[in-house]
Amino acid sequence: MEYVPEPRQQLILCCECGTAIPPNPANMCVNCVRSIVDITEGIPKQATVHWCKNCERYLQPPASWVGCDLESRELLALCLKKLRGLTKVRLIDAGFVWTEPHSRRIKIKLTIQKEVFTATILQQTFEVEYVVSSMMCPDCTKIMAQNTWKAMVQVRQKVDHQRTFFYLEQLILKHNAHQETINIKEVKGGIDFHFAQRSHAIKMVEFLASMVPTRSKSSEQLISSDTHTSTSNYKFTYAVELIPVCKDDLVSMPKKTANALGQISPLVLCTRVGNAVHIIDFKTLQVAEITGLVYWRQEDITPVCSMRDLKEFYVMDVELLGQKFGRYALADITIQRMADVGRNDNVIIVRSHLGNLLNFGDTVLGYDLLTANINNTNFERLSSDDIPSVVLVKKSYPERRRKRKQRNWKLKTLNKDEGDLAPKKLEQDKLEADFETFLRDLEEDPELRQSINLYKDSSAVKRPTTDMMNDDDDDEEAPEVPLEELLEDLTIGGGDDDDEEYDDVDMA
Repeated sequence: MEYVPEPRQQLILCCECGTAIPPNPANMCVNCVRSIVDITEGIPKQATVHWCKNCERYLQPPASWVGCDLESRELLALCLKKLRGLTKVRLIDAGFVWTEPHSRRIKIKLTIQKEVFTATILQQTFEVEYVVSSMMCPDCTKIMAQNTWKAMVQVRQKVDHQRTFFYLEQLILKHNAHQETINIKEVKGGIDFHFAQRSHAIKMVEFLASMVPTRSKSSEQLISSDTHTSTSNYKFTYAVELIPVCKDDLVSMPKKTANALGQISPLVLCTRVGNAVHIIDFKTLQVAEITGLVYWRQEDITPVCSMRDLKEFYVMDVELLGQKFGRYALADITIQRMADVGRNDNVIIVRSHLGNLLNFGDTVLGYDLLTANINNTNFERLSSDDIPSVVLVKKSYPERRRKRKQRNWKLKTLNKDEGDLAPKKLEQDKLEADFETFLRDLEEDPELRQSINLYKDSSAVKRPTTDMMNDDDDDEEAPEVPLEELLEDLTIGGGDDDDEEYDDVDMA
């Protein structure tokens, strides 16, 4: 067997330090090449990134702000764009080096390559440190500063209660129509929405018009102008007026308007307010809709009685007439005023649409037109045949039935600024009474609950069984919201309550 010696690699001496190295075009070792040539020259080892502490976004030059998480790909791309000179080298790898989150420092480890001599490529690794500098973005500056809004939407309604605004608030939350607002302020008779752009205000006006019948008008105020460039700065105000007809209102209209709505009675009851006002003739079960265009064109459709005029009556007898429409049934109902129960035999027989909802022994709320003090031109023109003694509106439940139960659901409310107009104690009690009435309407009307979001209240305490055993005198419980209609309350983020868009309102 013939012996074949192993080939030995030829070595040369480095021309700088004399170390034996494999042959290369530079005839120098790696250490000498690095000592002579620095491929990181021209790349800064320190830089600054601007960060808004309010919205937690980073400035991406020249003028855009982007949201990035720590050690994310977006933040890495933003930091690499801040480095000049990376275009002259080849980037091999980039990654974050861990730093304390509160240190306001970001470190990135880079690996780059560059051809230093002919057919000689040098690879080098180094770190770049970024200093996070706090700077407020223009959007947050407008929010923090005063009088920086560009457009304002003033929502008003000429009624003596706030039920419509409670309902409108839930619609805004469900459709997230308040996300562009920079401030929401409560004022007497309504709410003001402030926006940074005019287009956002126009979008809010269109949203309100799609939810409830409204009419609006706009105005503008000149803030500043530049005669050299022919540019001007304006503030825009949109005044939105809601229709003053609410649910359960008794509405009167002239004969001509009633005939235009399908020969309906000139005295009707409002059953629901959506993008149109839904009315019903409680004597014939005939229904009609009053759109915003029809109402504002006529302006002679006026409410005669509202929620605060409701009186309680005791049901003595119910005689169904056979005619039905949806959940309503026509009936002749014998009632007696609660003040007359057990004292005299003064009974009143009225025709109502609540035939299938009432039974003997129930209590019902209605408008007593015999004792009511009504000052309305359309009502005074009606004949005596069109004016009943009592108009029944809805079934009522004793207060003791409602107070025994704690609601297992809750609503969310907008984070509003009360401003300088803090409610007094009397106004606060009136506001709480209106809110309680709105909650009861939600419990009694499934159709009303379909348009808003109700959330489960995990803090609700169940009623003890001993109280239920003592309720033998009650034949029927007050209506409740079914559990399957409630949504899970999901809170995103772990910040303080003051930083949230909305607050929870417990329904005690």
